[in-house]
Amino acid sequence: MTKSMEFAPVGAKCNELNPKALMLLATATCAGRTAAGIFKKMQLQPEMFEITVSGTISTDTVVPETVFTAFDIVYNVECAHLDEQERYGHALRLTNDKHCGMLAMMRRIAPVSHDILIHSTQKQG
Repeated sequence: MTKSMEFAPVGAKCNELNPKALMLLATATCAGRTAAGIFKKMQLQPEMFEITVSGTISTDTVVPETVFTAFDIVYNVECAHLDEQERYGHALRLTNDKHCGMLAMMRRIAPVSHDILIHSTQKQG
């Protein structure tokens, strides 16, 4: 039986996290900073931006022998205009596939899947 650990960095305190949760925090932080830098270069300013990183572990509880068997990262962005959605998608694909060093390291540990969710606040019609 395996268990999933999820981590969204809002309000997290490092001294309250176990080392495996800290790995997820580091990944979310790296991806967020990487994406923010790409957004800035592309002159994009999201209305809201959230990253959730989860990992599947090899045991029911976290013990020294526990290892990650898979990771998943979800990028959730809210933008003001429909025409910005493709640019946000491009920025997040660059973050995920090329520029985030923590994600590159995590891929050496276990497979990493991702989802990109982009919402627009612009009214249609």
